[in-house]
Amino acid sequence: MASGEEKPAIPITALWERIMTISIGLVGARGHVGSELIRLIDAHPEFELGFVSSRERAGQKVAAHENSYHGDLDYVNLDAEQSAGQSVDALILALPNNMAEAYVNAIDLHSPNTVLLDLSADYRFSAGWYYGLPELTRSKARAQTRISNPGCYATAMQLAIAPMLGNVEEPLQCFGVSGYSGAGTSPSDKNDPEKLHDNLMPYSLAEHMHEREVSFHLDKRIEFMPHVASHFRGLTVTSNLHLKEAVKLEEVLQCYRDFYREEPLIEIIESAPWVSRIAGKHGVQIGGFTLSDDGKRLVVVSTLDNLLKGAATQAIQNLNLAFGLDELAGIHL
Repeated sequence: MASGEEKPAIPITALWERIMTISIGLVGARGHVGSELIRLIDAHPEFELGFVSSRERAGQKVAAHENSYHGDLDYVNLDAEQSAGQSVDALILALPNNMAEAYVNAIDLHSPNTVLLDLSADYRFSAGWYYGLPELTRSKARAQTRISNPGCYATAMQLAIAPMLGNVEEPLQCFGVSGYSGAGTSPSDKNDPEKLHDNLMPYSLAEHMHEREVSFHLDKRIEFMPHVASHFRGLTVTSNLHLKEAVKLEEVLQCYRDFYREEPLIEIIESAPWVSRIAGKHGVQIGGFTLSDDGKRLVVVSTLDNLLKGAATQAIQNLNLAFGLDELAGIHL
């Protein structure tokens, strides 16, 4: 450009896009939840994938494994220090439990302003971390930089119990059944379709991580009995609530409808929700409200997709809130 010649103006739309594009790094991309996150971030109006880390797929094209991805990124294999040096606005950890600490320490040391969202259970009990179940904790969400995503079962249980929380007697019993995608991709009996065929497999029937998680965050003693079934995705929880004061069914329905009136991802229905009707969808259905004759025992059924509202959708909600965006940006109902 000649001396004294004016530089061409940057179009307003291009400037706006530059300001608003938020770069997201993803560590642990090979799993089922990682796949959903890639799809949601790629379709998000303000987010873009900065890098996608997977040890097993390093050097391969992301698009070769994710049909919904339209970019040109390759998978990389980055350790904690390398991930912290990538200059992304947010880092999502989609790793198994007990693997997040090194990444958290590296981000705290090298890039403390990076928003860090952990999908594991590692920080769900930690002071200084925001527990991101937006329908119940949204008031604390804005500008959070350390976000712990709730567990899938824990989300379904808390949303089913919360409207009645002031009228429940402890302990609260919850019976859960999940599709085998909830067991991850590492081979085990709980994600082996052959062993699950015509079967319902109980596991961790006391002291399950989600039992402790819900007990901690609702400050009520929960007894949770999880099972895995032969379907791939979606879970159902039947919650058995003993009440301090007797209620009528119409009062229960009104209580739940009022509590979630402004929540587009929560649908209150009268009949018991089915897993097959929630699979692949972003929201939660709560229904099947049944009272004992004396009005002091309430049974509630909640369903959600464990890969979406139980993980990836909720992560997008939390990141939207952290960056001051519309909470449902990129979540197409």
